[in-house]
Amino acid sequence: MDNFFIGAITSLPGIIIAMVIHEWAHARVAYALGDFTPKMMGRLTLNPAAHIDPIGLLLLFIAHFGWAKPVQINPYNFSNPRRDDILVSLAGPGANFITAFVTLIFMAILTKFNFPMSEGMYLVFSGIMIININFGIFNLLPIPPLDGSHVLRQLLPEELAIKFDELQRYNMIILIIILMTPVVSWILVPIQRLILGIFSGIIGIIF
Repeated sequence: MDNFFIGAITSLPGIIIAMVIHEWAHARVAYALGDFTPKMMGRLTLNPAAHIDPIGLLLLFIAHFGWAKPVQINPYNFSNPRRDDILVSLAGPGANFITAFVTLIFMAILTKFNFPMSEGMYLVFSGIMIININFGIFNLLPIPPLDGSHVLRQLLPEELAIKFDELQRYNMIILIIILMTPVVSWILVPIQRLILGIFSGIIGIIF
C-alpha cells in the first residue's frame, strides 16, 4: 500500500504537467495559425484549471487511462485547414516530448553538479519525463479521437477520409478494446525506449 501511495503521489505532477502542456500547445498553435477560438475559450494559459477534466484526471491517476478537456478549434479560421489541423494535432505530443527532454536535461545538470537529489525528487522528475513521453506516443495513435487520427484523416484522400470519419461513433469501443489488450504496450514500450535512447544520446553529447 505504501509503495502504491508513493508511486501515486510522485506521478501526480507528471500527469498534470503532461495534460496541461499538451492542451496548451494545441491551443497556442491554433491561435498562432489564426484561430481565436482557444483564446475565447480561455485555453491560452498554463493554469491547470483551464485544461484538467476532474474525472479524466482521476481515471488517469487510478487506471492509467484518462483525458483532459479537449481544445475546441474552428478549422475554417485556418489559411490552410488541412496543413494547419495537422500542425495543431502534432503540437500536443510535440510539447510532451519537449517537456520530457527538458526534464532529462535538468536531471543531467543536477547530476553533473552533484546536487543532492532525494529518492522522492528522482521519482517525481523521472515520472514527469516518462509520463510525458508515454502521453505523447499514446496521443499519436491513429485512433479517433486521438491526435494521430487527425493527422491520418488529413493525409487520406477525401473518399477514405469520409469513411474514416465513420469510425468516430465507435471510438470509445475501439479504445477500450485496445487498452484491454497488450497492443498499446507492444507499441508504446519500444517507441518509449527509442525516444529515451535518442534523448540520452543527445544528453551524452552535450554533457
